[in-house]
Formats: sequence, C-alpha cells, structure tokens
Amino acid sequence: MGQRLASLAPIRLELIDDSAKHAGHAGARDGGRHYRLLIVAQAFAGQTRLGRHRLVHAALGDLLCGRIHALSIEALSPGELSPGEFSPTVSLAS
Repeated sequence: MGQRLASLAPIRLELIDDSAKHAGHAGARDGGRHYRLLIVAQAFAGQTRLGRHRLVHAALGDLLCGRIHALSIEALSPGELSPGEFSPTVSLAS
C-alpha cells in the first residue's frame, strides 16, 4: 500500500493496521483489513477534505475493492502541521 501512496510524494506517512481490533467483523472474516492512515503531502494543499480522500482512493485503486475493508484517512498539507510537529516519517505498523 505504501508504494501506491508514494505517487502522492508524502513527506510523512503512517499506516496502522487495526485489523486485530475488528476480529469477528464481517469484513475482517472475508480477508478485508482495517487501516488508519496519516499522510502529509503537498498534493493536498488547496484541496477539500473530499478532494484529498479522492486522491488517496485514486492512488490505492483496486486495493479498496478487496484487500482493504475499512480505511480511516487523515490527509494534511505540510502547512497544516503545527510548528515542531513535522518529522519526516514513514511508518507501516501493525
């Protein structure tokens, strides 16, 4: 998933697999995963929240039709980070 999001040139990317918290859920039983995503990229500057989500969905493409059951997205432009909050991060945690 991180490779697909690289097309947005993120300066910070944190992807957390929350699937274990949803054990027994219908989507989890069928192999779908639950993720939380924090992504910071210049591509989001001037975009509405909906526009940002559309950019993320376009980057992920067919992954949203099976491998990913649920995705919580926090998409920010670099200017929306608080001073001192910036840390170039790539974290793909589970």
